[in-house]
Amino acid sequence: MQLTRHFSPGLIRSLEVLVAVAETGQMRSGAALLGLTQPAASQHIASLEKTYGVALMDRSVRPARLTRAGTRLHAQAVRILNALADMETEMRRVGPQSISNLRIGLQASVATTLTPALVSLLRDEFDVQDMTLHAGQSGDHERLLRTKQADLAVTSNPFFDLDGLERHDILTESFLLVVPAGYQGPTHSLEAVQANLPLVRFSDTTHAGRLIMQHLRRLKFEPERVIQADRSSMVTSCVSGGMGFSLLTPTLLIDGLVENMPLRVLPLPVAGLSRSLTVVARRGELHALPAEIAARSAEILSRQISRYVGDIGRNSIRLP
Repeated sequence: MQLTRHFSPGLIRSLEVLVAVAETGQMRSGAALLGLTQPAASQHIASLEKTYGVALMDRSVRPARLTRAGTRLHAQAVRILNALADMETEMRRVGPQSISNLRIGLQASVATTLTPALVSLLRDEFDVQDMTLHAGQSGDHERLLRTKQADLAVTSNPFFDLDGLERHDILTESFLLVVPAGYQGPTHSLEAVQANLPLVRFSDTTHAGRLIMQHLRRLKFEPERVIQADRSSMVTSCVSGGMGFSLLTPTLLIDGLVENMPLRVLPLPVAGLSRSLTVVARRGELHALPAEIAARSAEILSRQISRYVGDIGRNSIRLP
């Protein structure tokens, strides 16, 4: 059979953009999901419209929405991209073992702690010889899973809005009050600490930052002075330097305590604030591997929490 149709090298990327825009409902959100600028995403849509000679987006309304032709192409694009992802997964399977090349997204706060043990697990027990690990926030993991650039993620967001995934709990951990080691002021309430120190917290672009601020609003606690950062190492370094106090979980504290940052860890004087870590993978593709990664991660993290955070850390986590 002779193939006479020559497809543009960028066609697959353009179809990915169309799907992302359709599923997020906005050009800007779809572009952000794929790590593109809005003009670049618009160019991909324009390229598809030029290729097929139809309007795919109704730009007379805000936000722009798919036309009838756009809706039909979106359905075809989803099928094509799913077929390509299945083909790629199949090509990465070798012999009797499950998969030869594994792509993992790791929560940045636990990446250093988990990486050596998980690499050993994958090589020794699952014969995975090639792997790519991405450290990042849950938003990064969502993009990787949606675009099928990751096979699984160890993440703080279970992504219940995404279909076709399996989820395996690692642990649930309560937030703790963290102040500089030399702080001698009151700690019986957040208001009392705030009177002496600014709040150092995760930025609103992170899942942890949004979680913390939503809880503080429910408590009607509005910090007057705030320092925001998007990495736990930045937050802990500010606190250890005497620049403020923070609300952190044991796993968010591990890296700082391993580096001997001078931190004082106390029970949080308000209840009900916690987060969970979960292994999320596409359903059925990796057999027993996601559950084993979750179990091994729980074992490693609980051991490190006990070692570095002590009784207060051990008592603030709950295993499945």
